[in-house]
Formats: sequence, C-alpha cells, structure tokens
Amino acid sequence: MAPRALPLLLPLLMVVLWPLVVEPAPPTCYSRMLTLSHEIMADFQSLQASEPEDSCVRHLPRLYLDIHNYCVLAKLRDFVASPQCWKMAEVDTLKDRVRKLYTIMNSFCRRDLVFLSDDCNALEYPIPETTGPPDWQS
Repeated sequence: MAPRALPLLLPLLMVVLWPLVVEPAPPTCYSRMLTLSHEIMADFQSLQASEPEDSCVRHLPRLYLDIHNYCVLAKLRDFVASPQCWKMAEVDTLKDRVRKLYTIMNSFCRRDLVFLSDDCNALEYPIPETTGPPDWQS
C-alpha cells in the first residue's frame, strides 16, 4: 500500500511546498532601485575601508544615495563620469552598477519615481542615522 500512496502524495507535496520555493511577487521598479542603491552604498563603503588612505578611492565623489532626492540623478552621473580610479577593477564594477541604477531610474522606472526633495546638499552631507531613541531624559 505504501508504494501506491507515494505517487498520490507527490503532487500534494508539490502544491504545499511550491509557495515556499517561489518568490511571492516579482520585484517592483521601486524595490529594485532601493535595493540596488543600498548595495551600491555598501560596496562603496567597503571599498573605502579596504583601500589605503593614499589610493585614488579617496578622490572619488561621495556616494550617498537617496532615491527620493531629485539630485541623486546628477550625483549618479557625476560618479560615473569621474576620471579617478579608471584602472581599478573594483571601481569599474561599482561604476557599472551606478550606471545601471541611473538607467533604471531615468528610463525604465521613471514613472514610478516620486521625488520628495531636491536638496543636493543633503546628498553631500547626509544626516547620520541614529541607532536608538534620543536620550532626552539625561
């Protein structure tokens, strides 16, 4: 009886387990832009931390990305166009990813974008994020 039950249970198991294997929804333009911008910033910070102080990486433009700030498009263009580190493979890879984000924002997902500010200075000197509540009682 057990060998006959296996073919009957297999389709049932596939129906039960399939939702766990498949991603529930495809990424949206917004989620792709947000994820890619966070990945780029993390890679840039990692690159800065791994390179010595006298390397060309310190001469690259700052790379703080807020996809809700209209000035981010100019920031992405400036970063890709910067002539520093043109021989470093890591920087070339990073610039390719920045170029990809710019293309996504400017072409494919243009209608999905909502810019909440146009403060270019906020991209140069971002407000540090706090990790906890302010200590206002001390």
